[in-house]
Amino acid sequence: MNLAKAFSRMPGKEVAIVGVGASKFDSTTIGQSYKELTYDAAKKAYSDAGIDVRNDVGSFVCCAEDFWEGNSISDEYAPDQLGAKLRPLFTVSGDGLLGLGHAYMHIMAGISDLVVVESHSKLSDVETKSMVEDLGFDPTFGRMTGVDPKYLAGLEMRRYLEESGSTVEDCASVVVKNCSNALKNPLATYGRDLTKEEVLESEEIASPLKKMDVSQPSDGSVVMVLASAAKAKKLSQNLVWISGISWFSDTPNVEEMDLGQAQYALNSSKKAFQMARILKPAEQFDFAEVDDTYSFKELQHIEALGLAKKAGRFVSSGKADRDGALPINPSGGSLGMGYFVEASGLVRAYESVLQLRGEAGKGQLPKASKCVVQSWRGIPTQSGVTAVFSSR
Repeated sequence: MNLAKAFSRMPGKEVAIVGVGASKFDSTTIGQSYKELTYDAAKKAYSDAGIDVRNDVGSFVCCAEDFWEGNSISDEYAPDQLGAKLRPLFTVSGDGLLGLGHAYMHIMAGISDLVVVESHSKLSDVETKSMVEDLGFDPTFGRMTGVDPKYLAGLEMRRYLEESGSTVEDCASVVVKNCSNALKNPLATYGRDLTKEEVLESEEIASPLKKMDVSQPSDGSVVMVLASAAKAKKLSQNLVWISGISWFSDTPNVEEMDLGQAQYALNSSKKAFQMARILKPAEQFDFAEVDDTYSFKELQHIEALGLAKKAGRFVSSGKADRDGALPINPSGGSLGMGYFVEASGLVRAYESVLQLRGEAGKGQLPKASKCVVQSWRGIPTQSGVTAVFSSR
């Protein structure tokens, strides 16, 4: 489902992000529940937007998955900390960038002129992350008892490398780049200086996937406030516009997946770019925040979005560095900041907003005014979202 066909002829300044907030991000948030993390992010977002949440907001979007929360109908636990008690709250069982797409539809459909989107991670409370991931596989054909579900990531990495010509050394360059970028991001948990040799010599998880190719769990919450154009212009002069957004889900069956390419990113980006009038993505964006749950995924997504034909060579040559031709994940991505399950896409969006507003601190890029943000829901899905953000 997407809005490209319906809104492809509309100008790209219909919906804006007017407020953002994030809690502390860390590998473990001892003493804080996910509700407290969300409350912290919500307070910051409402203050940033300059709104009275109880009187101004028309609807709320919560992005959560019961399996990660450890309870049924997890959205029942969302209203209090968002200020949404007895208010319209819509639940998206998917990543935060998909929630942003639904909020976009709320505004474009006239349901509300001000919408709040929230997503969070409390992975430190999950003792069996791999077992939760395992539940996503078909129990007959895809689920392998006693086998780590990352076997699929290893298969996909091998297939992608063979088809694309990229190498494990190129994947290691992604890890080195993103962990280095994260050193300039105060919210990042896993920033550090690495060498490609250290990445390549790390423990093998599922050949050829190494331990350092895998993003590590992190806790945190992000809240965003979206507004119609008329409302947005009354609230702020420093707006970030959603020029295009689309999502796509390919087959859920492992045996039917095309592991060589990210078809979901290819299809969703075509629609989002159509909406935003992007004809030459490699030339029209100032930076990109894309999913890098695994190092090879960044390369796969770069190619699917049309940012480079040979992503491995592109990254290894330095063109994706902060000072390169097209910076990829200047925030540090999931490899440098941590993996936030359903909130991962919203974290990428949050970092993009800070860049476009000139508020990225030591990690600020010069003259950043347009970017692409892309998410993937993780194994064993073939589902993802692409969005185009612009500050003017």
